[in-house]
Amino acid sequence: MKDHYQDPRTSKPRIAVTMGDPAGIGPEIIVKALAQDEVREKAVCVVVGNEEILRLAMKTTGVSLKVHRIARAGEALDEKGILNLIHMDNVRMDEFQWGKVSAMCGRAAYEYIEKSIGLANAREVDGVCTGPINKEALREANIPYIGHTEIFGALTGTNDPLTMFETNGMRIFFLTRHVSLRQMLDMIRRDRIIDYVKRCTEALRRLGVREGTMAVAGLNPHSGEHGLFGDEEVREIEPAVRALREMGYDVTGPIGADSVFHQCAQGKYNSVLSLYHDQGHIAAKTLDFDRTIAITNGMPILRTSVDHGTAFDIAGTGTAQAVSMAEGILLAAKYSPAFAETSKDMD
Repeated sequence: MKDHYQDPRTSKPRIAVTMGDPAGIGPEIIVKALAQDEVREKAVCVVVGNEEILRLAMKTTGVSLKVHRIARAGEALDEKGILNLIHMDNVRMDEFQWGKVSAMCGRAAYEYIEKSIGLANAREVDGVCTGPINKEALREANIPYIGHTEIFGALTGTNDPLTMFETNGMRIFFLTRHVSLRQMLDMIRRDRIIDYVKRCTEALRRLGVREGTMAVAGLNPHSGEHGLFGDEEVREIEPAVRALREMGYDVTGPIGADSVFHQCAQGKYNSVLSLYHDQGHIAAKTLDFDRTIAITNGMPILRTSVDHGTAFDIAGTGTAQAVSMAEGILLAAKYSPAFAETSKDMD
């Protein structure tokens, strides 16, 4: 594996930013985020997208940036008011409409992701921050993946990438994600919990987080009260935690889900392993919806993402808030130095 790129002109990380679905709010929140001083001070951004759409986004938002078209990430400029762009000519403007599901936009969104992964694999950038995509548009374009995580997993050769949320310093991993509650119950198994805690611990290490205790959330109310209502804790979760502690992992649980996330936000734990999708999503988004950022772990490259959709209902109006996009770029910049160092260790 090559070392991550180190630009002699600046110590800032270089972050690829994908435009997302052209018909969604991705283009608008990108130009708004890149206009922020804090983003420019922390990262050199390389947008992978379409120039015509980004110019349209600047018109709708009132943001003024100078487009600097580049062929390679190494040509990016670290200057105020600049939008470094790797342009992809994949949107037919005579067919384009804000807020509409289309195969054209689904294909374009996939191609931006594909290009950004290539840049990261080649170590031309230190991380990738992705704009929102639309699952229906991907399907219309016959893209064989349901979403970002699956695309990144396939194109980086990663089996079962880990999703981690971070908001205001609280980190949440997910034992299960896009499955029904009935299916989730069948996946609460001792061996799965052991595997995930091991991999989550390694993911934290790659991000430079080496201290602190990981908490495993409980499944049933009050973690089942020793089997009084639900025996998953007694049968699967507690034995997994005991086995992990015997192996030397700093982990505790199960801790009741009505308190564990608050305790983590207060600094008692370095992370929480949420057992299912909504358990962790509700906790993170209630704490701070706009600053909840998804980080995909377990891959050879660093990827962060806004944790909201394409918002087709307001796309093209210029009203979308860029808080999450800016935070996603800042988190990628924050974690990229540690990620680069641990990547060298894995060579």
